[in-house]
Formats: sequence, C-alpha cells, structure tokens
Amino acid sequence: MKIAIASDNKKVSAHFGYCEAFEAFEVKDNKITGWETILNPGHKPGFLPNYLHEQGVEVIIAGGMGEKAAKIFSDNDIEVICGASGSIEDVARDYVNNTLESTGSLCNKDHED
Repeated sequence: MKIAIASDNKKVSAHFGYCEAFEAFEVKDNKITGWETILNPGHKPGFLPNYLHEQGVEVIIAGGMGEKAAKIFSDNDIEVICGASGSIEDVARDYVNNTLESTGSLCNKDHED
C-alpha cells in the first residue's frame, strides 16, 4: 500500500495543495518497506488528486485539504486523512501503528484544489 503525506520541511503541510512535496511510503505487513519523495508539480485546481492517483497513492495525509480535492480522492477510492500535524516520521509511524485519526477538517477557502 502506498501512502503519501503532504510535507513542508519534513513536517505535515497544513494545506496539501501548496505543500513542497509528498513523502510517499510503502507499507507491507504493518511495516514501512520503502520511501520516496514526490515533488509537488504545482497547484492547479483538481490536478494533484489525479496526479497522486497515477503515482499509485492509496492514502493521502495532510493537515488540511479543499473539498474538491477530497471529493476527487474519494472518487478514485483514495482514503483522505486530514488534521494530521507533526513530523513526517511520527505521522508515518502513527499511521502504520493504526493510531492516526482524521479530523475530517476540510478547507473552505474560495479556491478549489
């Protein structure tokens, strides 16, 4: 399973669409088996959810996310976890240990992503 975390300076980004990169990790048998950085190719409404889907991402973790992006992820059967904060390593570990919970917090800004 491939999980991506929206990141800024190795911390969870408050808004996934404007993050520097996505730290993507593979999980097998509740262990992280691989890790890669996917640079954010740029913010364009509706682009990133489909881009990450093409990269094989099955779960996206961010501090916050727009409603349109969350819907596109959902339409692609990608789990959305919002409200995460802290270091990428801690959040990845919490996800693997099944202790990371989504607050369901979505951004209600005038932009769509």
